[in-house]
Amino acid sequence: MSTKDLAKIIDEAALNAKPIPQLSLENEFSEKEAYEIQAYSIARRYQRGEKLVGVKLGFTSKAKMVQMGVHDMIWGRLTDKMLVGRNANVLVEKFIHPRAEPEICFLVKKEITQEISRDDIKEYISGLAGAIEIIDSRYQNFKFSLEDVIADNCSSAGFVIGKWHSIDTPIGDLKMDLIINGEVVQSGSSKAILGDPWESVIAASRLCAQYGQVIPTGSYIMAGAATSAVFLEKDQTIKVEVESLGTIQFSTK
Repeated sequence: MSTKDLAKIIDEAALNAKPIPQLSLENEFSEKEAYEIQAYSIARRYQRGEKLVGVKLGFTSKAKMVQMGVHDMIWGRLTDKMLVGRNANVLVEKFIHPRAEPEICFLVKKEITQEISRDDIKEYISGLAGAIEIIDSRYQNFKFSLEDVIADNCSSAGFVIGKWHSIDTPIGDLKMDLIINGEVVQSGSSKAILGDPWESVIAASRLCAQYGQVIPTGSYIMAGAATSAVFLEKDQTIKVEVESLGTIQFSTK
C-alpha cells in the first residue's frame, strides 16, 4: 500500500475508535516513510477543520522506552481537537485503550523553524506548565514497532495543560505524581525527561526542522512522560501533581 493509503487506515481507526492490526505486519516501511504516513493522516484531520496547536515528544524517559519496547525518541503533532480543558469530563468511548501520563508543557513565544540551542530558550519560549497527556494507540493490544507508532502520530490523543509559570521556574528535578481516584499510581521526577525537560524543547526543534514542520507562535511543546502511562477507565478522576507547578486534573465518564 502507498503511504497515503496507510494514512487513511490509521486516520479512520482514530476517528472511529476502532483498533487495527499493526501496519508493519503486512506493509514494510521505513522511519522516514512512517513520518510521511503521520503527515498524511494529520492532513486528513486538517481537512476536517482541525488546526495544528503544537508538537509532542515520545520515549523521552527510560521507563517509557522499556514499557513500549522501543529504542528511540519520536515526535508527533497536536491539534486543537486534542486539547482537553482543565477539570473537563472526557468520554472514554472516544478512545480505544487510553492511558494517562504526567508531563511538562512549554508555550512557544516565537515561531521555531530550525534547531535552537539552550541559549535561545528565552527568545522562543514564554512559559511552562505541568500537564497530562492522554495517549491511545490505534493498534490492537497496544503493540507496535517504532515505525508503527510514528505513523500513528505517536499515539497522540489528548492533553490537559495546567497554569502557566515563568520560564525561570526551576524544572530540572521536580517530583511528579499521577493520581487516580486519590491514589498515587505513578511517581517520578521531571529529571526522567531527557535528564532535563528543557532538552525536549531543543530536541523538538531539531526533529521538527528535520521533517520540515514549523512549530508556530502560540503553540505547545509537550516534553514527554516522566513515568510510565496508566490505563484509564470510566468514572475516574485523574490528577497530576507537579512540585512547584501545581495540580492538573480531568475526569472520565
